[in-house]
Amino acid sequence: MASSRVRKIGDRGGFLGLVDRLRYHELSRQGLGLLLLWVCAGFTVPAGEGRVVAGLVIAAIGQVWRIYAAGVIYKNRKLASTGAYSLVRHPLYLGNFLILGGFTLACGNLWVVALVAFFFLFYYPAAIRYEDHKLESIFGDEWREWSRGRPAMLPWKFRWQAHQDASWNFRQSMIRNGELFYTLFEAAAAVLLWYRAFA
Repeated sequence: MASSRVRKIGDRGGFLGLVDRLRYHELSRQGLGLLLLWVCAGFTVPAGEGRVVAGLVIAAIGQVWRIYAAGVIYKNRKLASTGAYSLVRHPLYLGNFLILGGFTLACGNLWVVALVAFFFLFYYPAAIRYEDHKLESIFGDEWREWSRGRPAMLPWKFRWQAHQDASWNFRQSMIRNGELFYTLFEAAAAVLLWYRAFA
């Protein structure tokens, strides 16, 4: 049976339908993304300190960015359009990209690089398509006006707008949107990666 995400986008049959069900399955994407952090840590190539430090700094920037973006989002109730959301439509995905990209750089294993690249190409176009479809159906013209010319995940120009629609909330970010768990999980994976790189 197709997931509600697949039905909303367009339910295809056969092999392509199976691929759709995998690509649009949110828990698989989130779970595999977290698992890939441990894959990076477990298959780290011993290296000089520079590459590992640079990778983990990029990953830390990604998590700080997620903590910031998650503190002003009230899912499906209010359209976030300023702050992090003035740069890209999906700043949490940008955070994920920086986190996994940083871990992949620190890991230095070309097989892991290929695996992470496949993960992003397989899951994220579908996730962006679904989220855009959902937000447009909820917020209509407001979403269409805000999203016009705004990139999905990777900012290609800087047009920052200070917060006007919400103020950052610690509890909203760390507890309700789960960033405390993600931060601790990533910190543990970073410790393992560091140990594997220099043991």
